[in-house]
Amino acid sequence: MEWLKAEIVVETAGKGFYPITREIREVMGNWQVREGLLHLFIPHTSASLVINESYDPSARQDLETFLDRLAPEGEVWHRHTAEGRDDSPSHMRAVLTTTSLSIPVDGGNLSLGTWQGVYLAEHRARSHRRRVLIRCLKAE
Repeated sequence: MEWLKAEIVVETAGKGFYPITREIREVMGNWQVREGLLHLFIPHTSASLVINESYDPSARQDLETFLDRLAPEGEVWHRHTAEGRDDSPSHMRAVLTTTSLSIPVDGGNLSLGTWQGVYLAEHRARSHRRRVLIRCLKAE
């Protein structure tokens, strides 16, 4: 077994879902992993990682709308607003999603479903530079 480590950086342009499957596959290709377990972690409290449909863009738009409805900005009961109206809701959205994902690697491929893709979910209105830590336990 071998433990491999890398990091990708995603420049966001504000709230939304940013596809990162291609970047992850590039890292995996450089490592030439045939069998193993890939682990992703985002060390931020106002962004998260999501696996969801990657074929039809309307699915991504619906997810964005869904999170906006669950955790809207500017509610009168929000206390954590030091960085703006999106401060508290961005943390709520991160709690509703996740900061880490594990994906099996089989035959050199990420074992994602036919329509699945990996996204970085940016929950803040302004742009950010987000880090995604990539770790892989290589079984070969």
